[in-house]
Amino acid sequence: MFEVIGVLIVIVSLTVLFLAPDSLSQLFDTIIKEVKPVVVDTFLTSEVGIAVIVSVIVGRILERFGFTDGLIRLFVPIMRWFKINPSVIIPSAYNILGDINAAGKIAGPILVKAKATKAEQKIAVATMIQSPQSFATFVLGLIALTIFGINAFPLILLSIFAPLIVVPFILSKTIYRDTKKVTLDELPRFTPKTTLLKTIFSSAKEGTELLLLVIIPAVTVVFILIGILKFAGIWDSIEASMASILTLISIEPGTGIVSFLVAPTLAVAQLADVAATIDPRLIVGSFVLANSGLPIYVIVGQIPAIWAESTDLREKEVITAALIGMIIRIATACILAYVLTPFLVT
Repeated sequence: MFEVIGVLIVIVSLTVLFLAPDSLSQLFDTIIKEVKPVVVDTFLTSEVGIAVIVSVIVGRILERFGFTDGLIRLFVPIMRWFKINPSVIIPSAYNILGDINAAGKIAGPILVKAKATKAEQKIAVATMIQSPQSFATFVLGLIALTIFGINAFPLILLSIFAPLIVVPFILSKTIYRDTKKVTLDELPRFTPKTTLLKTIFSSAKEGTELLLLVIIPAVTVVFILIGILKFAGIWDSIEASMASILTLISIEPGTGIVSFLVAPTLAVAQLADVAATIDPRLIVGSFVLANSGLPIYVIVGQIPAIWAESTDLREKEVITAALIGMIIRIATACILAYVLTPFLVT
């Protein structure tokens, strides 16, 4: 089959070269013009790339001093009150400072060991989507909020910490009811035993790898696709449709599209550069949306593969739970943008 596709590609390429020899060069020029400003100007030669590395270092230092363990031990008792297996909160709590892929690899086996039901494992996935998939997104988002004079404390409390309680409760009473009250015999420990100096240097390496080996390649691939769509003349209509929907639900359209399709880290970095006259509701909505499990290819690709491997769930079940979590996150962004914003602007 692939041989046939390969032959067709060769024929089409030769035909295009014969009939329109300049079209391929124009296509590559369009793609490069899409990719270069983001990869080079934003991530490699501006403060954004450094902010990604610094945020990882700060996050790992906080983890080294017990932040993640403290967070888990605060939220675990609340799950017992709700008669939900306390292990469901572990991936979300870890994800706030960690990485969404690592959260699945580490927390998935813990859920299985704690005898969490399939419903509780789905609650864990949906709740994890409420947390920022990178600490860099959270840090850059704080910078944007400060620029627009938006009080960050209540927003962080309601958009990042409150969902860790509210989402499991709502889902356990509606969609995923097969939950049970259990007591974890022994809570896992997430505070590394490495020395502080080693933590700093290893986290600097991790931050650099995150920037160069994860964020930039992912951004490059997506903007290549956008360049192809733009060359084909259909991207503008797609972008306009998405922008209309996002504006309607109080999310700044430009950065909202970037959060969905490219990288929330880039979105919050761009958020600081939008016009100062923009409605603060759009800034709040964009911040809440970006601090989630997006972009969409992580939700439907990476997360299902990791969780299906480390839990009792099938990939389809993981995708469904993740999308439910994403719908809740979009609703949260809309509600907080409309209701909370008047009390946040200083």
